[in-house]
Amino acid sequence: MTALDPQHDDLTAAGVAWDLEPLLEGQPGIDELFEAAEQISAELVATGRGQIASMSAAEIAAFHRRYAAMIDLLERAGSYAHLKFAGDTADPVNGARLARVEERSTAITTPLIFIELEWAAATEEHVAAILSDPSPAMDFIRHHLESARRYRPHLLSEGEERVMKEKSVTGDSAWARLYDELMSAVEVEVPNGDGTSHTAPLEHGLALLGHPDRAMREQAYTGITDGLAPGLRTRAFVFNTLLNDKSVNDRLRSYPTWITSRNLSNEASDASVQALVDAVVARYDIPQRWYSLKAKVLGLPQLRDYDRMASVATTDTTIGWSAATEVIVDAYASFSGEIASVVQRFMREPWIDAPTRPGKRGGAFCAYTAPSHHPYLMLNWTSRTRDVVTLAHELGHGVHGYLAREQGVFQMTTPLTLAETASVFGETVTRGRLMGLLTDPNEKFALAATGMDDAIATVFRQIAMNQFEAGVHTARREQGELAIEDFNRVWFDTQHAMLGDAVEITEGYRTWWSYIPHFIHTPGYVYAYAYGQLLALSVYKRYEEVGDTFVPQYLELLRAGGSMSPEELGRIVDCDLSDPGFWDGGLAIIEAQLQAAEEAARAAGRI
Repeated sequence: MTALDPQHDDLTAAGVAWDLEPLLEGQPGIDELFEAAEQISAELVATGRGQIASMSAAEIAAFHRRYAAMIDLLERAGSYAHLKFAGDTADPVNGARLARVEERSTAITTPLIFIELEWAAATEEHVAAILSDPSPAMDFIRHHLESARRYRPHLLSEGEERVMKEKSVTGDSAWARLYDELMSAVEVEVPNGDGTSHTAPLEHGLALLGHPDRAMREQAYTGITDGLAPGLRTRAFVFNTLLNDKSVNDRLRSYPTWITSRNLSNEASDASVQALVDAVVARYDIPQRWYSLKAKVLGLPQLRDYDRMASVATTDTTIGWSAATEVIVDAYASFSGEIASVVQRFMREPWIDAPTRPGKRGGAFCAYTAPSHHPYLMLNWTSRTRDVVTLAHELGHGVHGYLAREQGVFQMTTPLTLAETASVFGETVTRGRLMGLLTDPNEKFALAATGMDDAIATVFRQIAMNQFEAGVHTARREQGELAIEDFNRVWFDTQHAMLGDAVEITEGYRTWWSYIPHFIHTPGYVYAYAYGQLLALSVYKRYEEVGDTFVPQYLELLRAGGSMSPEELGRIVDCDLSDPGFWDGGLAIIEAQLQAAEEAARAAGRI
């Protein structure tokens, strides 16, 4: 096939590209957005400094309307720069633009630090009067103001806060950008299947770990390990620096543990998060049981780490973009026509960037951008079944962000702990649709197997990575700078705890911690995947129990965004997140999926 072959283009999603220019709304560039934001910032300083703690509810609402308008401008400029950079990290123009955005955004918002500090200093009586005001004009800000008070013990003086904010541009965000540029430059040698090989982005190598041919997987593993080796020392230094940076910040702000600030951001207590972690760790028997079954299916005495994601399919299936989108739209339509119409709009409009290419950021994500616009999706499409599920996942995020726009900048986004609910729900609906289209027992088992692989990757692997983070953050604070061997050891120990004797961990795999961006960009993030997966499974089970009458509840949850606490949002869909035993219910659903996969393997004659 040539590059102009329509079939080739469909498999590579060659023409699926986003258009970011609407974020500028006709302006020639981001500078005009910043100029408008600067004017509002100056206005807010002139009218608000020294007044926040004594404003009436009506005054607070009017003030924050202007504040929201400024934030919307900054988010549009920031989204434009970040998405341009994600699309091509190797272009120095994109890097320079991103740096300029971060610097100007900091300069514009730093004078407004007084807003948070003065609100935190307001008396309990005054705050109660503001929050209890029944006016609908307060709805766009009510929960934001209430939750902002939880940071009171951790705020510094205004002068100190200004220093912290201005230094962050040359601090953690600069190191994170360096990491992104280093990782985007990583190339790996991957096999062609005919004895030859070629150089490709890291994503291609990772995708080949799902290949049914073990020799292909092993060659991909070798290529990944070798590709990660040259910059390993530099990435370890970046990680060490960010570990220490967070340690300093936590000490200055009186956070008792490395994870407390993340939990506070997620509106979750340290104890409730630990209950989740403990519940998942206590069921490490589930992944070990699955990997033991997978070894039998593949005819191996024991899996190696590069076998974990191996396809059990009897044929190597590729799926074109058009077929994948049709399946996903049908899946969402089987649940809700309203949601399906939003999904179709994502497909129709230039809101998705799908093809892989050199310099493009790895992985997949959904960027909410600003409430005045719409989310964008980025993928690295390799035409595998897993890519279909990934697309359904990111579209779930996209639908959530699209429907929650009405909440405005302060309450559009949920805490991370609920951020995965719609995405995992979308995965589950799509996987069910795919299963319904299959008749061959081997294909049914292959799909059930990918479901188990994904559930383990999202719940158990993420908690194992949470344990890795806990280990390295703690070690950095107690022992000082960590050597590469220290990172490797903690990675091995926490991975082995999850995998047990079911999977042999190879020497090369010990360095694979170094390509995971969450450790760099969002310390403590990863447990939210497990939280969201178990919550989403419980929500989906509720849908199966109740039927179509559940759809309005689900839509209400998505539209609510972050306008309520996680517990209140959970109650919309009949989930009690305050119950420590809640997680056991979600884990039981995964165990039931494992049992179904075992039955599917027997039905297909694979064991």
